[in-house]
Amino acid sequence: MSDIIVLDDVIDAGVLVKRILERQGHHVTAFTDEEEAIAHIRDKGADLAILDIKLRRMTGVEVLEEMKKHRPDLRVIMLTGYPTLETARESLRLGANEYCVKPIDKDELESKVREVLGA
Repeated sequence: MSDIIVLDDVIDAGVLVKRILERQGHHVTAFTDEEEAIAHIRDKGADLAILDIKLRRMTGVEVLEEMKKHRPDLRVIMLTGYPTLETARESLRLGANEYCVKPIDKDELESKVREVLGA
């Protein structure tokens, strides 16, 4: 299956996404630190990054921008508990493939991951 990273400043949220997607057969690495997640993408890559928009030191949109510098073909799903049209537009403009609203709906997440990965 696919190699996926999840970046969320709340470890429980990242672990939830990790559990859901590992049940689908994916290999998932969860991060709470923006720099560690960016370094992982730079050094190892991934098939998909799932990024929370509200993080500790950077925004998910800033992380998306940094990751795309290293891996322009990286597929990305943005997560947010605070959806705004402006954030959605900015994420899509910078190369996000999809957008998910928290609280995470298991079926919606699985469906969007399948869609973005082309599975």
